[in-house]
Amino acid sequence: MTATWLTFGLYFVALLVLGLIAWQRTSNLSDYILGGRKLGSGVTALSAGASDMSGWLLLGLPGYAYLAGLEAGWIALGLLIGTWMNWLLVASRLRIATEHLDDSLTLPDYFQRRFADTSGLLRIIPAVFILLFFSLYVSAGLVAGGRLFETVFELPYLWAVTAGAAAIILYTFLGGYLAVSWTDALQALLMVLALSAVVLMAMGSGETGIFTAVETHNPALLNPFTDADGQALGLLAIISLMAWGLGYFGQPHILARFMGIRAASDLTRARRIAMTWVTICLLAALLVGMAGLGSLDETLTGGDTETVFIRLVELLFHPVIAGICLAAILAAIMSTADSQLLVASSVVSEDFYKGWLRPDAGQGELVWVGRAAVIAIALIAFSLAMDPDSLVLELVAHAWAGLGAAFGPVIILSLYWSGMSRAGAAAGMIAGGLTVMFWNRLDGGLFDVYEILPGAILAVLAVIVFSRLLPDEKASRRFETMLGNKAP
Repeated sequence: MTATWLTFGLYFVALLVLGLIAWQRTSNLSDYILGGRKLGSGVTALSAGASDMSGWLLLGLPGYAYLAGLEAGWIALGLLIGTWMNWLLVASRLRIATEHLDDSLTLPDYFQRRFADTSGLLRIIPAVFILLFFSLYVSAGLVAGGRLFETVFELPYLWAVTAGAAAIILYTFLGGYLAVSWTDALQALLMVLALSAVVLMAMGSGETGIFTAVETHNPALLNPFTDADGQALGLLAIISLMAWGLGYFGQPHILARFMGIRAASDLTRARRIAMTWVTICLLAALLVGMAGLGSLDETLTGGDTETVFIRLVELLFHPVIAGICLAAILAAIMSTADSQLLVASSVVSEDFYKGWLRPDAGQGELVWVGRAAVIAIALIAFSLAMDPDSLVLELVAHAWAGLGAAFGPVIILSLYWSGMSRAGAAAGMIAGGLTVMFWNRLDGGLFDVYEILPGAILAVLAVIVFSRLLPDEKASRRFETMLGNKAP
């Protein structure tokens, strides 16, 4: 236990040092929100991947694979395709567009300028959805952190969540985008190393292979076309699982990485790095979950299924190495929660405070408003994380769907369709966001599908219908302006 505490302590010190260095390099709001658009392809790719996956990668996905076997592979496949399409279709155009549209720093800022909106609706609507779903998303990170500290250090759940929240707030408060990006890149490396190490150790330590052990436990888990009970998965179920990939196009904390890279020309190399990283991580996470079936003596149930990675680490490694691997869970949690806190705080400072309350606010004032917002939003998420029975996968699924449906279709169409209007953008965000909020309250049949799928479909329809009914010539002219008069 002492060795694990020491490992965690050194890890926290490293993050704090990076936060302090970033503090010294943060002088204005652009630095705090987008790092002055100075990041290279390597840091951009790794930080995008780390901020994307969160504690879900080491807790939620292995836990689902432990219960469902290769059925969980459909989620992984959807995420892999979604990651690639996001880098291919969105990254370059969004980077160019946000720079040409008066250096837009946030998504609400981009929407307002892309559609020449003077009413403020295209700033306030996305800002509300970001704050709503990010509060839920950050709470999922705090639940994951609480589960880590509770399991490893046997802390009471309240104290465990408090410890995780304090760590995340500290360096995000200090260094903003630079601190978040640098620490996320470090955390991405730690995550892929830890997952790979657990898989390799599990393969070498058992008397039989992972798949042989799973087959002995339950052969149905090795068939991706059946559930754990051996019942055939319908086409709708498979599409629903793969629909996780649709969420990528609308995640503000991932899109911010595209906006903050040094140049659009660096994105091709960044895409290759990102795809290599995510492929290894997703495959390893699935294998970790299934390795738990053959390696652990006890059967995990309920929320404990999401501790399969933790229990394997404690079983397979020396305490010092275990501490490093367990720190990877904290890395996954913090790398997403810090990015989300930063995006949410930028919405408060840039879109609410500067956009509505004090248009003439100075740069130093806005940075401190952003820092205060980090604390406020973290406290809201902390209150939502107080239920120790919350499942990380469920919290992440709902927040991911909400952001993906509210913003994904609007982002893609705004970057590719000159005929999209201000009314279409507003209608698309409202349709997508509200559908996700209310869909899972309905039961049976089609209502069992993952809510991002109907949310995205209705958002696309809303954009098209309202853009046709209420066309906007200013928005059409803006389309050429934002791409520098040529498509990237």
